Amino acid sequence: MPGRSTLARGIVRQLSVSVDVLAFTPRNGELAVALVRQSASRGRERWAVPTDALRTDESLDDAATRVARDALGGAPPFLEQIVTLGGARRSAESEQVTVVYLALVAESAASIRADMAWTTMSELPALAARHRDALEHARAAMRARLDQQPIAFRLLPATFTLSELQAMYELLLGRRLHKASFRRSLHASSLVEAIDEWRSEGRGRPAQLFRYAAPRRRRSRRSVRFDLLT
Repeated sequence: MPGRSTLARGIVRQLSVSVDVLAFTPRNGELAVALVRQSASRGRERWAVPTDALRTDESLDDAATRVARDALGGAPPFLEQIVTLGGARRSAESEQVTVVYLALVAESAASIRADMAWTTMSELPALAARHRDALEHARAAMRARLDQQPIAFRLLPATFTLSELQAMYELLLGRRLHKASFRRSLHASSLVEAIDEWRSEGRGRPAQLFRYAAPRRRRSRRSVRFDLLT
């Protein structure tokens, strides 16, 4: 008769895989995340991030695109897998694994379903522990990618001022940047190029407009080093 340890090794646990999409956009000078309104519990609204189970006939990326399209009305310009969260055991025979994706949407294109809302970071409602973890991972991923990928430009129009670009970097980083240091680092990275257009930003001289410089037009590929901006 097999021993207890042999029987334990023979147990096959069921794996449940879901995909969370953390979609962010600028909103009134803050960073906002798309949340889904769920049925009220004891008179209080409950909120969650867009999520769904992985279907048997789709890849993880396909599932994330489907969840994002359903929530936002279209595929976001930036959608990337950032982390897998697991180990939340539902029972002795099953386990939940969640694959988290980060999505970025420009404010001008930020439309969502009627049962959803863009919620700023300062006004977040109570979320389930899994969704709080996913949100924190998504915010950390944004900050980690800023000096390696041009994700800030995904949230801006095609042309912008350097002040608008700095404001977007500050929004994603969650801290202020020194203006002169930011512009020196930006110039060294060759991420932008000036165009022959200007825009008024209030008092003083109009500000020149810039656009994102594709890699083939850059003199170098240096990244913006935010650890040097104090």
